[in-house]
Amino acid sequence: MDRRTFIATTSAAALASRFSWAADERRIHRIGLELYTVRDALSKEFEGTLAKVAKIGYKEVEFAQFFAHLPDFNPSPKRAREILDANGLTAPSCHVPYSAISPENLSKVVEASQVFGHKYIVNPSIDREVLQQPDGWKRAAEAFNRAGETTMKAGIHFALSQPC
Repeated sequence: MDRRTFIATTSAAALASRFSWAADERRIHRIGLELYTVRDALSKEFEGTLAKVAKIGYKEVEFAQFFAHLPDFNPSPKRAREILDANGLTAPSCHVPYSAISPENLSKVVEASQVFGHKYIVNPSIDREVLQQPDGWKRAAEAFNRAGETTMKAGIHFALSQPC
């Protein structure tokens, strides 16, 4: 090895080691699964499906269809949390339909989200019939503001997953 190659190699190694902390900071430690992906299996066998999801290596899941069945949860949030815990899974977030953020449903969603340990409640879209009304956008904005205030008080973030 000549002097030029030696200096280039040692310089590159020193530079790489200096920034090795960035790789650790950006490493993905937990991979999650949106349970909408397995919604059919989940609706047939909730507990078994979550066990299989955990067995293949997922550590986090995001509920989607679970909140579409307000006010009837099946299984109950408490039982679902027990199943998550038994399988080493967490559910840091959930997708909720627009109807779930109505004043009559939002308290149930927040209560269930607290049982699950959600950090985020996400609304993926606004119902089309709401947007077709003359004041639809205004009503949607009011609903989102109300949902944000309510979830913030509960220590949960409210988010939209796509631009309106």
